[in-house]
Amino acid sequence: MSKNIKVVFMGTPEFSVPVLDMLIKNTNVLMVVTQPDTYVGRKKVLTKSPVKLLAEANGIPVFQPEKIRKDYEVLKELDFDLLVTCAYGQILPKEILDMPKYGPINVHASLLPKYRGASPINFAIFNGEEKTGVTLMYMDEGMDTGDVIVQDSLDINGDNYGELYKRLSVLGANLLFENLDYLVSGNVEHYKQNNEEATYTTLIKREFEHIDFNDNGVNIINKIKGLNPEPLANTIINGLELKIVDAHYEEAKVDEVGKIIEISKNQFKITCKDGNICLDIVKPFGKGVMVINSYINGLKKENIINTFVQ
Repeated sequence: MSKNIKVVFMGTPEFSVPVLDMLIKNTNVLMVVTQPDTYVGRKKVLTKSPVKLLAEANGIPVFQPEKIRKDYEVLKELDFDLLVTCAYGQILPKEILDMPKYGPINVHASLLPKYRGASPINFAIFNGEEKTGVTLMYMDEGMDTGDVIVQDSLDINGDNYGELYKRLSVLGANLLFENLDYLVSGNVEHYKQNNEEATYTTLIKREFEHIDFNDNGVNIINKIKGLNPEPLANTIINGLELKIVDAHYEEAKVDEVGKIIEISKNQFKITCKDGNICLDIVKPFGKGVMVINSYINGLKKENIINTFVQ
């Protein structure tokens, strides 16, 4: 049955790729909708989304509207069973949601109603969750407020954002695959979310990346993990930004917060509210990622020890 299911897919980042790849192998993907090409890097290279690259490699038509709310006429020409979205990046109007025969399905990277919104993976790590997962849901006009069809969960196990991102993308693809025929059966059970239990996430803004060492050590480490490998947490040392790729926390008595108290062969420690943040891997301004002893070897320690980060 699955190969006869006609699908329109909407997605953009690498997270969406396993879902689209599964659909290409198991259904009839009529069209892929993704965000417009963007300029990336210092040289401003016009770059296609990972989803567009996969669609083109498989000869699937690609549609890239600037604003899907105003530009969706091409979709009216298609006769499709399912609309599947996964990290597309735009809110869909009711006119599109009503098009597929068996409904619009979203693959969302949290156990709804927790972590609705744009950054569910990051925020699960920021908040120290032990578990997270993927939700298959019917879409409505709200922000991840539609009825839940099925969920699957996994343990976070100390993952950083990049590691959890990969695991959840595969989990989402597998969960959708397992339910493809069910979704077009005409007899899908679903239930409304409890809005009183809902939590929300936001886009990660530049100012959020800066570490506040007045916070406790666990929260700081969670922020570092939740922003690794991008955009990375940061602090300012001696007037220059230092991005922190990885670190660990040690409990200790603290007199002054945000102070660089140790720079030795393999130790670079900054005090926080309830202990020390020990840097392990960093990315200095204008340089590549390096382990902490390589960073220390290039420092004039006497200019930094016992100073405060900003």
